Amino acid sequence: MDIQKFIKDNNLESFPIGIAGCKISDDNFDSCNYDIVVFDDSPDLNTIVQNGDESVIIHHASLSETQSEKLLQYQNLHIIQDESWNLQMLLSKINQKKSDLFVDFARNSLIESLFCCQKTRDAIQNSNMFATCWQKCASLYLIEAILSLNQIRLSPSHMLNHIRKFEKNPINEHISVAMDVLGLERSTPTLLERMVKSTIGFSNFVNKHDKFDEIIFKKYNFFVENSMLSDCYFYLCYVNKENFIQIKSTLNKNPDLIHILKIAFDIESDSNLLLEQADLVSKSSFAILDILSKN
Repeated sequence: MDIQKFIKDNNLESFPIGIAGCKISDDNFDSCNYDIVVFDDSPDLNTIVQNGDESVIIHHASLSETQSEKLLQYQNLHIIQDESWNLQMLLSKINQKKSDLFVDFARNSLIESLFCCQKTRDAIQNSNMFATCWQKCASLYLIEAILSLNQIRLSPSHMLNHIRKFEKNPINEHISVAMDVLGLERSTPTLLERMVKSTIGFSNFVNKHDKFDEIIFKKYNFFVENSMLSDCYFYLCYVNKENFIQIKSTLNKNPDLIHILKIAFDIESDSNLLLEQADLVSKSSFAILDILSKN
């Protein structure tokens, strides 16, 4: 892709810009899109632009960002333009604090996991249909935390492959709990075909964006064509988790969403099993938090 032409065509010449994500890492599938980060302090949501055969996501960012989750996504940013050198200074600070940022993000993810486990319990007690969705999110937050403590950048297309390479240690041993809740063993071509259609429908509902479905479907096709069924299942669940969390405060206003989420999340309806899963994931999250408190 001609980056300079893309910047000019999209009127981005006035801001510090870098390329992030899979395209500048060793984790790079044919299905991976370009992630262009524009430090324009804009409150705008991410936008997707088609550039020939490539899908490009334009992320709007700030040089004064403080959230560890976002800063870690910039750590290996490939700078395209930075006349003031302010972006270079930001990246230097991120590199200096990288270990602390990973731990901070992991701790935040563990807290979110515990929150989701409690939402699961509350939902079961109140006969709320979204209980399983909360528990799927809890397991994925636990996975995020463990990946972060292995200093791995989050990228849903590649996270499962990193997990397969984990070394054995007291933190990584908890990954099996989260993976059991997720249900990767259920991955079949027929199920994934149903899941991707519902995932795209849910994504369009949340994001009101008619191009993100192309990215989801492209990744789905890549995984299925390459017999990476478990990776596909993981990816779709992670996309649904990100979208689910975006609308968590308005779920009760949209009870009909459960019909699409039953398929998109491949959810479990056994309340006793869900309570057991919530207890197991909570126990793992508390155990890792205890390890962090002693370091």
